[in-house]
Amino acid sequence: MDVLSLAKKYQEQNIGLRREFHRFPEVSGQEFGTADRIERELHAMGIKTSRCVKNGVVGILKGEEGGKTLALRADIDALAVQEETGLSFASEHKGVMHACGHDGHTSSLLTAARILQETKNWKGTIKLLFQPNEEKAPSGAQAFIDAGVMEDVDAVMGLHLWNDLDLGKISVEAGVRMATSARIKVHFIGKGGHGGIPQSGVDAILAASAFVMNLQGMITREFDAADPVILSIGLFHAGTEFNVLAQDAWLEGTIKLFRADLLPVLEEKIRRVAEATAMTYRARAKLEFIPGSGKPVINHPYMSGIAEKTVEKVFGKEVLTHFEKVTPSDDFSRLSSMVPGLYAFVGTRNTNKKQYYPHHHPKFDIDEDALFYAAALYAQFSLDYLNA
Repeated sequence: MDVLSLAKKYQEQNIGLRREFHRFPEVSGQEFGTADRIERELHAMGIKTSRCVKNGVVGILKGEEGGKTLALRADIDALAVQEETGLSFASEHKGVMHACGHDGHTSSLLTAARILQETKNWKGTIKLLFQPNEEKAPSGAQAFIDAGVMEDVDAVMGLHLWNDLDLGKISVEAGVRMATSARIKVHFIGKGGHGGIPQSGVDAILAASAFVMNLQGMITREFDAADPVILSIGLFHAGTEFNVLAQDAWLEGTIKLFRADLLPVLEEKIRRVAEATAMTYRARAKLEFIPGSGKPVINHPYMSGIAEKTVEKVFGKEVLTHFEKVTPSDDFSRLSSMVPGLYAFVGTRNTNKKQYYPHHHPKFDIDEDALFYAAALYAQFSLDYLNA
């Protein structure tokens, strides 16, 4: 049977696995149960595995002797988001949800592994990388690299189920596809006191709030709009009681940009703004700047060329689409900066069937028909690359 027929054959199994992973999500760094389940599924297929990274899995598929080695990557972590979808298979782990589609990446790569096991008309080696820690540093991709997983790999392919792209559309064009990233943690240190006698203390909330606003002014006035920089504060914790001046305030935020060379510049400027703002309000500030994905995600022209032919051959020319690079990031870039890489976007939006919600939203969901496209793309691209 061909890849398309096998993808259709295993579609219900793909959906079942996706729903199982969705019910039992685990945040970055805690994907041990997910990794165990993946490993059991691979062993049931007769595929050898390695746990060189304890919360991740590497499966090894062998074709005919000789040939190249291709790595296929799926990220497996979930987010600290309380699910509000009302799905029958909604998360059973309070405060944790697959709000980005990684459950579908995992199930689709497992399905692709089953397809490739049955085809056997290829030569070389396929490494199945079920990678933890994509959403949060330290990078799971870097952990695989440090463990030597990429040492014998000639190329790498990954994908993302994408709710900003319609179902039945796939984007694989060459060039920059996603931003690079960094994370900041800032601790503002004040002095406790009575809320009715504010002059007796130092208000950490006031200093931290001013910092949030000053950051945006710095971004818009000190960076070229042609090279966009996005900085969003997602966490702000402070205070112990309504009538007590907060002695401490903690903030965390994310940075997205397409030029990795600007990261040291950003660190210097954010530190300046934090310290100067704190001083203005008689507080102190401590900054931790954490590089994230490493570099932008960039598709190699050779890999994109193969992928475009794969999409046209398997799904038809009308499925192939082009759209602009996006500002989210992915540590897949650490893998694709070592060897030629391909990162595909597979459309999951179907407003005729359900309401649209963006990635990381508590009501995020996908049209599960997209899993068929993802599994078939993983498998057919592998065959086309290895047999090229």
